[in-house]
Amino acid sequence: MHTSRMMIGALSAALVSAPAGAQQRGRGRGGAPEAPPPAAMTRMPAVDSVVVTHHSATIGGQKIDYTATTGTYVVRDDEGTPKATFFFAAYTKDGGANVADRPVAFVYNGGPGSASLFTHMGMGPQEVVLTPDGHGMPAPYRIRDNDDSFLDATDLVFVDAVSTGYSRPAAGQNPAQFYGVEQDANIFSDFIDLYITRNGRWDSPKFLIGESYGTTRSAELAGVLEHRHDIYLNGIVLLSTMAFAPWGADDRTEFFLPTYVTSAWYHHLLAPDLEKLSVDSVAQIARTFAHGEYAQALEQGDEISPTEYARVTADMARLTGLSPDYIDEADLRVSPQRWFAQLMRNRRLIMGRLDSRFTGYNRDAASERAEYDPSEASYLGAFTATFMDYVRRDLGWTSDAFYAVSANVRPWDRTALPDVAETLRSAMTEESSLKLLVLCGYYDLATPFNGIEETVSHMGLEPAIRKNVSFDYYASGHMVYIDQKQHDKLHRDVDAFIDGAYSH
Repeated sequence: MHTSRMMIGALSAALVSAPAGAQQRGRGRGGAPEAPPPAAMTRMPAVDSVVVTHHSATIGGQKIDYTATTGTYVVRDDEGTPKATFFFAAYTKDGGANVADRPVAFVYNGGPGSASLFTHMGMGPQEVVLTPDGHGMPAPYRIRDNDDSFLDATDLVFVDAVSTGYSRPAAGQNPAQFYGVEQDANIFSDFIDLYITRNGRWDSPKFLIGESYGTTRSAELAGVLEHRHDIYLNGIVLLSTMAFAPWGADDRTEFFLPTYVTSAWYHHLLAPDLEKLSVDSVAQIARTFAHGEYAQALEQGDEISPTEYARVTADMARLTGLSPDYIDEADLRVSPQRWFAQLMRNRRLIMGRLDSRFTGYNRDAASERAEYDPSEASYLGAFTATFMDYVRRDLGWTSDAFYAVSANVRPWDRTALPDVAETLRSAMTEESSLKLLVLCGYYDLATPFNGIEETVSHMGLEPAIRKNVSFDYYASGHMVYIDQKQHDKLHRDVDAFIDGAYSH
C-alpha cells in the first residue's frame, strides 16, 4: 500500500457549521461493566485537526487510489460554544466523477458505548487478518487490503460516538446530554451536517451503515436528519439489527428461539433429517414453530393441558438440541444466558453470544451462565491492536489520548426506544425513495434475526414503501465481516444496494 502524508491542523472556527436546532462490548472481569478511564485520560482539546494521507488498495478486484482524512471536528451550538469533538476517518476514492456525484456513507458501531474500530477494520480499505471463519490469531497481528470494502461503491466515513474512541464531550459539557436514543441521534446529525458542509457533499447520495445499536441510531437518525437539518438519505443499511420495540418475557423467548435452532443445527446437534437441510430451511421451520405451536403454548400459561405441554416440550427439544427434562424444568422458557451454558454442557463447552459458532470453557462447568463471550474473546485483541497501530502508522494520527474501545455511557436514556420504528416509518414515507437493507446473521444471539423481522413486519409501511425494504441473511454471527465467505457476500449485497439506491 502506497502512502504519502500532508498535515492540516487548527481549521478556522469560521468553517464551523452551526447546528440547526447493541452490542455492549468490553466487559470487565466476571462480567462487570468496564471501569471508565481516569478523568485525565478522557479529555481531549476541542479543536478541529485532521491528517490527510494518500493510499491505494485492491478492492473488488481492482486497484483503487483513495484519500484518507483522519481527525476531529468540533460540533458547536448556535452560539459557537463547543459541544463535542467527533473523531472520524473518511475514505474518498480519487479521480473519476465529480465528488458531489459520488455516494458517501457514514459508518459506526453501536453498544451503546462501542467505538467504531470494529466496522472500521472490517469494512474499511484495510482489514485485520483472521482465520477464514473469523477466529483471531495470536500476535504479531497483520492487516491487508480489504477486497470486500464498500469503497468501490461509496466513500466511507467511520465515526466514533461521543465518549467512545477518540470522541469526547467538550470541556464543561455534561456527558449525559449525549447518552440516549434521541440525544445520540441529535449530536450525530450535527456531525453529519458539519461533515457534508465542509466537504462539499450536500449533493452526494447519502447512506447510513450501522451495526448493532448503530442500527437503532440509524433508524432514529433517518427522522432527525430530515427534520433537524433537511438532510434526506438515499439508503440505510442495518447490520445485525436490534429490534426497535420493547419485548415482553414470552416475546423475548419466541424471538430468540429461531437462533437457538440454527445454532444447534450448526453444531450438528439435531436429528439427521434436520441436519441435512440448509440453514435457510431450518430457520424457516424454527420461525413457524416459534410463532405457531410454541407461541400458542406460552399464551395459555398454566392452563395448557398436560398432553399439549408434553408435545410442545418434545418438539422444542427436537428443534433446539436441549433435553426435554431441561425444557420442562425451565417451563418452556430458556433465557439466552442459560442457553449459552446449557446447549453443549455435556462437552463442557459454552457458546458465543455475538457468534454462536464459537465455543469456550467456564471455570465452573456446572454454572448456569457463561463467564465470558468466546466469540468476542477470540478476535477483540486482534481488532484493537491492528487499529491502534494502523491509525498511527498508516493514517498518521499520533494522539496519545485514551482510545475508549468500550465506554461507560450509562445510564442510557431509552425513553424514545418504543418510537424508533415509527420514526423510521415516517422518514421512509416522507422520503418515498429511501431504501432499507436489513442484514442478519443466523448465529447472532446479541441481535437475533427474528426480532428485527418482527419489527419491520409491524411498522405499518404502505405497500408502495414496503417494496423499498429488503433482507439478506448470512451463515455467520453478529460481525458478519469476520467470516471470509460471508464477507464476500456482504460486499456484493451492500454494493448492489448502494448502486440501486441512486441514479448514476
